[in-house]
Formats: sequence, structure tokens, C-alpha cells
Amino acid sequence: MKIHKEGYSTIILVFGILCLLNLYLLQIATPIWLLSLFVGMSIVFTIAIAGFFRIPKRVLVQDSEGLIAPADGEVVVIEDVFEDDYLHCDCKQISIFMSPLNVHVNRYPIAGKVIESDHHDGVKLPAFNPKSSIKNERTSILLETSCGNILCRQIAGAVARRIVTYAEVGDEVSQSQELGFIKFGSRVDMFIPKDLNVVVNLNQKVRGGQTLIATK
Repeated sequence: MKIHKEGYSTIILVFGILCLLNLYLLQIATPIWLLSLFVGMSIVFTIAIAGFFRIPKRVLVQDSEGLIAPADGEVVVIEDVFEDDYLHCDCKQISIFMSPLNVHVNRYPIAGKVIESDHHDGVKLPAFNPKSSIKNERTSILLETSCGNILCRQIAGAVARRIVTYAEVGDEVSQSQELGFIKFGSRVDMFIPKDLNVVVNLNQKVRGGQTLIATK
């Protein structure tokens, strides 16, 4: 298992702050039992922070006939909607909620060309709130693919405070390639053509780069 490059600065910052706090407790002659407790908690907390940025080893799926999950998490929305910002048509929305315990790497669900990549400022509603898709801070990536135009949206939540997106207009991307990263969880929405066959269910746990979401 590796640590994602987006995590280095956060892990170093947390580790440095905790080291300073431990040194301060040592300087003021804190009882040994309390100092030991704080040292232990500091180690556990640093490991937990590092875990947020883990990249587990996994075989990434390549399926020219389907869409693969763009993130780890739980399917919280499968519904027909009218997407008015980019697609301007009826489509299917599939949303995956990432808890702080999930892997936070986001991936392209299908190969294609990036034709739009925009960042939108917004509020910090919980990511499971239906309105978070249009009100929260988010990025929107529109892909031109063999299945038609597909919109992927990274959404910040109440805990997530930074969305990282690598997509740039004109990029030719491959299926399961890294799209970006959301620090400390949140949500990824996909808006796909209505004629695609969704093969996941509500509340199903999925893995980014591995779980088949929809087929032609």
C-alpha cells in the first residue's frame, strides 16, 4: 500500500504539530502516564491520517462496454434527472458517497476526452444531502466518450475541505485513470445517458476502478 502524493504535506504537518505538543508536555514535567497516553494517541492519530491517503494495491478494470466506479463508497442515488448545466438533457444520476474511512482517489469511469473541467465554489452541506450536488463546492468534468457525453462531479462535504482535480480540457484519458482526489471523503456524482443499463443497486458498496456501474 502506498501513500498518495496529496497526503504528504498534511501528514507532515500533523506529525510536526503532534511532536511539538509532546515536547511541550515533556518540558512542563507532565506525569509520565499522561505523557505516555498522549504519545500513544498521537501515533494512532498520525496513522489514521495516513490511512486517509492510502492507495491500496488493486487490479484496475478495463471494460470497453461499461462504466467503472469512479470512487470507493456506497451508492446513495440512482435516479432519472434533467441535467441542465452541461448535458441539457434527461439522464441517469448515480452518486457514490465516500466516508472518511474509504479510499479517496477518484478515477475516470470510462475512456474519453475531457471537453469541460470547471471548479465551482459553494457551501458545505453534508455530502449525502441531495442538494449538495448543486450547492456545495464541486468540480464538474464533462467527458466525450463512446457511450455519449458523461458528466463526473466531485463534491465537497461537511468534512472534506479540498477537492483536487487533474482533468484539463483536451486531455485524452483512459478508464480507471486517476481523475483527482477529495481529502477526507465526500461524494462523486455521475450523469450518464438514459439508454445505459445500470447494474448496481442503492446502498451497494463499490470500489473505484473495479466495480462495474453500467453497461451499453
